[in-house]
Amino acid sequence: MIAYFLCLVLFCVGLYCVLRKRNIIKIIVGIIICEYAVNLFFILVSYRMGGRAPIFSPDATILNMVDPLPQAVVLTAIVISLASTAMLVAIAMRIYEKYQTFDITKIRELRG
Repeated sequence: MIAYFLCLVLFCVGLYCVLRKRNIIKIIVGIIICEYAVNLFFILVSYRMGGRAPIFSPDATILNMVDPLPQAVVLTAIVISLASTAMLVAIAMRIYEKYQTFDITKIRELRG
């Protein structure tokens, strides 16, 4: 139960970085932390004490099987988060080239 709470704390830290920080790089790091918290939650949901992998065995029955679906979802989510992180970093680099700053408040002042 404490692992679920720590997962929630990790998600809240990432959400705090996204909502309260003014630097674009820190916002990107906050998004990455949120993604990892969700991945950790999916893995925690599929965990079983003493669980075994769902491998076909004709001579033995597996009583306590681990669910492989959340693991596959996390692998897919890792690939998607890598692509979205690369896109966010590319956008941040273009913003820095244009405005010479990563500060959101200064970028808002430069409208016109």
